[in-house]
Amino acid sequence: MALLGFGKILLLLLLFGHSLGAPGSFSVDYQKDCFRKDGEEFRFISGSIHYSRIPRVYWKDRLLKMYMAGLNAIQTYIPWNYHEESPGQYSFSGERDMEYFLQLAQDIGLMVILRPGPYICGEWDMGGLPAWLLNKKDIVLRSSDPDYIAAVDKWVGSRQDK
Repeated sequence: MALLGFGKILLLLLLFGHSLGAPGSFSVDYQKDCFRKDGEEFRFISGSIHYSRIPRVYWKDRLLKMYMAGLNAIQTYIPWNYHEESPGQYSFSGERDMEYFLQLAQDIGLMVILRPGPYICGEWDMGGLPAWLLNKKDIVLRSSDPDYIAAVDKWVGSRQDK
C-alpha cells in the first residue's frame, strides 16, 4: 500500500541530513517532552525553502543564508507534477535535481524535513498532483480510488531505489 511505503520514505528523508555519513540517534523523549539527537536534547530551528521555485544556481546561496541565520533544518516539498509532467516520464536533473539540493543541504549542515506528498498543497497548482491524472474520467483524487492509488504507487516507487 502506498501510505506504508510513503511513511518509510518520509521517516528516512526526515533524518536525511542527520543520518548520512555518520552514525547517530534521533528519538522523542516523551517524559521530558523533547526531541533527542545523539542523546542530547534537541530543538528544530527550521525554515521553508522550495527548490522547485528557486533557480538551481541560487540553491547553495539560499541554503547558506538559512544556515548563517541560525537554522539547523529546512523543510521542502516534492511536487509530484514538477517531476512527472507526463505519465511515467520522470525528471530529476538540472533545475529538478532534488538529490543535489538535498546533498547541498547536508554539506552545509542542515537537516531536511522532506514533505513528499503526493498532495502537498503548498500554494502549488493542484496541490502538486499532476494534471494528467484527470485524463481518467472517473478518478477520484486524494481518495482510495484504485486508479489514484495505482498512480501514487508508481510515483512513490519511482524514487525508492535512491
